[in-house]
Amino acid sequence: MLNKLYSPLEQFNVIGIWHLNYIIYDVTITNIILPIFFFILFLIFFLLYLIEDYKFLISLNIQYIFELIYNFIYKIIKQQIGMHGVYWLPLIFLLFNTILFCNLLGLIPFGIAITSHLILILWLSISLCISIFTIGLLRYNLKFLHIFIPNSPFVLLPLLIPIEIFSYLIRLFSLAIRLAANILAGHTLVHIIITFILKISKLEILFSLIFLIPLFLILILELGVAFLQSYVFIVLVCIYLSDSLRYPQH
Repeated sequence: MLNKLYSPLEQFNVIGIWHLNYIIYDVTITNIILPIFFFILFLIFFLLYLIEDYKFLISLNIQYIFELIYNFIYKIIKQQIGMHGVYWLPLIFLLFNTILFCNLLGLIPFGIAITSHLILILWLSISLCISIFTIGLLRYNLKFLHIFIPNSPFVLLPLLIPIEIFSYLIRLFSLAIRLAANILAGHTLVHIIITFILKISKLEILFSLIFLIPLFLILILELGVAFLQSYVFIVLVCIYLSDSLRYPQH
């Protein structure tokens, strides 16, 4: 019972913390929602605190880190969307920091691998893609649907238009699956190696120490994956947003 209770794979379990049943509605606060809620509140209040203390010439260390992240995201938006995409910088900034926080939280011993839960990331991905598509419709009306019409002979259009629509819809799933699969695979690999080291240590302690080296390297790799997947996620969001902001053409 103790091994099951303190297993590292507990970070993939969804546990209800606060339950509220109102007639036919079930409002449950789980262990994967609560950290995101507190982090967003912390980020909002922290940024407001930095705005109030921006009068100081010497920046705090943590303020300097956030300024680096801000400039990093600003360059991504400028490169992928252009200057007209700076309007969406607060959204992209919040997305990057939230996903990065969720990725790093899973690396803490007995932490919660929030981004490995496909249903949560899929909900985020679908919400973003539908919102981005709506932005294109509101900006260009029905002319935005021209992105589904490729420059090809008229005879091939009945075949190519469904393919274009399918390739556009697949974004809803690929954006989420890419993130969840990488985080889930990395954490599972770390758990397998740790389990193997613990079993080897029962036979020979010195021999098990040799396997700590690849474990340490994999943990460093997982740290890099946490940053890389956050970067890939917002780059893809910027690319999708760019398709909705520029004039529809194929």
